[in-house]
Amino acid sequence: MRAARLIKMVLLLQSRPAMTAAELARELEVSERTVVRDAQALSEAGVPVYADRGRAGGYRLIGGYRTRLTGLHRGEAEALFLSGVPGALREMGLEDAASAARLKVSAALLPALRDASESAAQRFHLDAPGWWSEPRTPELLPAVAEAVWDDLPVTVLYRKGAAEVERELEPYGLVLKAGSWYLCARVPDAGAFRVYRVDRFTAVTAGAGRFARDPGFDLPSFWDERAEQFARSVLRAEAVVRLSPAGVRALPYAVDGPPAREALAGAGAPDADGWVTVTLAVESEEVAHARLAALGPEAEVLAPAGLRARCADDARRLALLYGT
Repeated sequence: MRAARLIKMVLLLQSRPAMTAAELARELEVSERTVVRDAQALSEAGVPVYADRGRAGGYRLIGGYRTRLTGLHRGEAEALFLSGVPGALREMGLEDAASAARLKVSAALLPALRDASESAAQRFHLDAPGWWSEPRTPELLPAVAEAVWDDLPVTVLYRKGAAEVERELEPYGLVLKAGSWYLCARVPDAGAFRVYRVDRFTAVTAGAGRFARDPGFDLPSFWDERAEQFARSVLRAEAVVRLSPAGVRALPYAVDGPPAREALAGAGAPDADGWVTVTLAVESEEVAHARLAALGPEAEVLAPAGLRARCADDARRLALLYGT
């Protein structure tokens, strides 16, 4: 533990002109007294750590000292490519590896380029969850992520409705979609790739040997295809809706994604009142009722009859509630 901390301290000092004891303590997650002892230990070991006294003092390396301890190991190199998604790294348990990798890269750069990582981090940031959702990290995500990185087969218990089933899986990749984590895995017995929500895993046990990955598997392409299939599979019904000009503008906010865009693209010509009629793909009458209620008097449901009756009942109840 101390050896790793001493190496990190050298890399920190190599990547910056100077650092105060407080700054080093914060980065190393130790006390300032420990920083003083570590600096002395490095000096005794031949590393030219120089301490500047006074209020503006601090620690720095002298004599153009450069350490060779800048090589990335595999885990750090892989984590480095995810360094633009700090939240995801933290949830998968890879934050420390990515931090070490960034530090090593920074130490290897020319002095004029050492602020590049900080400069980029202050200009680009990914915040995946939606505005009004509270993201929850699945408890077993780090175990799943470790199996994905190391190509380890896993035995999982998975909630499927009210039941719990056991699956043997070869985990190929993780996807973070709208704040939820999904595992794309191959089922050896079926020879097929499937998608599982990580928060439905109740147990994950990794196997001993690695599985052989299919070299033809491409995670982004696979996810795009399955996501489109899923979106289409849940749209099992249609609603014919008449929209006012305000309703046309509001529809994309009430109904997410392609269904609203496709409905508006296929709309007929406006009638004498400026209203247009669209055919909207929906999951069910219940879901359509909830979504279209947000449009209020800017939408009139024409079909199906059951959905129109629901909306008519809403209108009657609102009239009674507010009066005239």
